[in-house]
Amino acid sequence: MGREHVFVGTDAVNTGAYTQRELSARCDRVYRNVYAPKGSHLTARDRAKAAWLWSGRNAILAGNSAAALLGAKWIDAGLPAELISSRTRPPPLIITRNDTLAAGEQTVVDGIPVTTPARTAFDLGRSDVGRKNSLLSAVKRLDALAQATGVTASDVMALVRLHRGARGMKQLREALALMDAGAESPQETATRLALIDGRLPVPETQIIVCDEWGVIVARIDMGWREWCVGVEFDGAQHWTDPLQRSKDIDRAAELARLGWVIIRVSYEMLHNRPEVVIERVRQALRTAGCSLV
Repeated sequence: MGREHVFVGTDAVNTGAYTQRELSARCDRVYRNVYAPKGSHLTARDRAKAAWLWSGRNAILAGNSAAALLGAKWIDAGLPAELISSRTRPPPLIITRNDTLAAGEQTVVDGIPVTTPARTAFDLGRSDVGRKNSLLSAVKRLDALAQATGVTASDVMALVRLHRGARGMKQLREALALMDAGAESPQETATRLALIDGRLPVPETQIIVCDEWGVIVARIDMGWREWCVGVEFDGAQHWTDPLQRSKDIDRAAELARLGWVIIRVSYEMLHNRPEVVIERVRQALRTAGCSLV
């Protein structure tokens, strides 16, 4: 039994993996009769599986939990697991809903029933309606799910037509219009949405740039190929890792040689000074001949 895995306590005792005393001494209880090796750092995927075990293996994973099983990244492990289940009074860090799924809205991952990518997106896009930044949160989740599964807005719109009148449809439609499977981090999603909010043209994501011999020089987070203007979010590793920093300098020089202007965005700029980012990008596009801004 791997230290990363959650498991049912009585099953572990019955199979001899642990004695009752060892279970208490060497494992942490996640939920009632569901354990993990002591000191384990549970991922969102682990918590989803633990919640399913708590249900007696009779629930369907939904929302963020389904997304985690489907391979979406960047899901906060501290968020509650989400189940479609008739069980009431769930413990802390489990949310249960008594939803009815239509035919074709359920699949199986690792032996666990989960909502399909389209149904998961349908739920994620409607989550947290009315809360601050709910649209941004929804798009971040949809971007991660789309990158992991390839689900498209068209796939989800089929469910919108099927479930007319469901709560949160306005936000869902807005989020689907902004969804982009090219985002490779929540900060890239936030950067892209800041550019769109700044009335700039919608950027293309993950632009491949080749040199005159067809050799790939770089893959740019987002930008406008026509005007050779790119925007990149710099994570901490771009400043703290000397080898990465050296590679970045060589890459930047080659992109400049090929006529590209790259606007770099830090976490501080994105969250505290987005207007500075927008103005720098706007000026670069104007200089390149873009007449749309």
